[in-house]
Amino acid sequence: MPERLTARRTIALVTDDFMPASGPPPAQAPDGPLAWSGYDASRARAAERTGEDESVLYGTATVGGHPCVLVAFEFGFLGGSLGRTAGDRLVAAYRAAAERRLPLVSLVATGGSRMQEGMVALTQLQRVAAAAVGLRRAGVAHVTVLRDPSTGGGWATVGAGADVVLALPSAQVAFAGSRVRPADADPAAYTAEDQHAHGHVDALVPPERLRGTLARWLRLLSPAGAPGEPPEPPRALGSPALPASGWDAVHRARGTDRPRATAYLDAYFTERAVIRGDRAGGVDPGVECGFGLRDGRVIAYAAQHNGATRPAGFRTAARLIRLADRLGIPVLTLIDTPGAANDAEAERAGAGPAIAEAFTAIAEARTPVTSLLVGEGGSGGALALAAPGNTWTVPDGYFSVIAPELAAQILKREPDRVPETAEHLRIRPQDLVELGVVRGIVPPSPSPGQHEAPSRGGG
Repeated sequence: MPERLTARRTIALVTDDFMPASGPPPAQAPDGPLAWSGYDASRARAAERTGEDESVLYGTATVGGHPCVLVAFEFGFLGGSLGRTAGDRLVAAYRAAAERRLPLVSLVATGGSRMQEGMVALTQLQRVAAAAVGLRRAGVAHVTVLRDPSTGGGWATVGAGADVVLALPSAQVAFAGSRVRPADADPAAYTAEDQHAHGHVDALVPPERLRGTLARWLRLLSPAGAPGEPPEPPRALGSPALPASGWDAVHRARGTDRPRATAYLDAYFTERAVIRGDRAGGVDPGVECGFGLRDGRVIAYAAQHNGATRPAGFRTAARLIRLADRLGIPVLTLIDTPGAANDAEAERAGAGPAIAEAFTAIAEARTPVTSLLVGEGGSGGALALAAPGNTWTVPDGYFSVIAPELAAQILKREPDRVPETAEHLRIRPQDLVELGVVRGIVPPSPSPGQHEAPSRGGG
């Protein structure tokens, strides 16, 4: 079990400076709203032990030079539990972040709602949820750090409701606290590592790396000004020659030696940070989503890595696009997949709804989206990440309504007619331009001193 850092120690660990909000806590009825015998005495002992007057403190801070509103839970104060006063402070912090348009950073360590305040305590979760809606409407980001433990309503609202979720290794992270779980429950399911494996946590970050990691996220999630023009498509990294035939295009896109999405991301961005998972229990390692810096401009990206895209991949991409849209950050998508995964597990995980979610996220985005086909473009699994009217291709790419082999099977053609079928489908980059499916074919990176615009045609 990790060392349990106090709120103040955690704040000192991650911030350059911290200015707590001033003002005494509001007066309470004797022993709280339920007149719970001994509640005042418990609070007094907790205050003496921790030096805090409540389980939540908040204020303004800077992290790596980036200003933010910061909330920290003190687990030593009645288990970091949420009562009316803690709820007041959380709501005040969310509102301050929204009004000042500063990102919110929350350092969570809580056991849940405070029993001594009964349903009054539990209803603080509704207040926090409403405050979170206000933060989202203001277009302000929320990054959380899950300390040990992060359970109950604090995890289910403040923690899990954040845009980016970081966690300390080995921390307890679960809705069910340690004393209310089934006796035969798998203990691994209640750890930060398991939440990360199942797409509920974006990254596990040891304490010594927290400040740098938070500073990076605050830099990437606090873009200056409006999103502006759509991102320029990356330049082609493979062969500049166009394929002579449809079947040639297929072989080129499936070749093991052509550049993959990772190479394009490395060449395009000077820095990037990844979000992980669909927040519904799934992670697709074949889809990378995150935010990066290009020439000082923040751009969100979703990139397929050449395999069949699983439902979690589509949902993660949709999550990324919606977050970028809310924050006013432009989006780049890199398309490279033979299609959506079509095994039984994918169908049970909701392949159809997940693909629909990705289509919808792009269709409703107000922020500009640019797409680049960098390899295979197989059917709806590829088109789901394509920006209507602003999709480009490299010479190594092809787009097809269906794989030529499958098309030949459906048409009951002999295998030797697959190349002919590929030609009929008109899937070459130059065909796609002529059909109006893509805007143009991007050229290779120009030599120093040259400036080359994407091509809108091809032979």
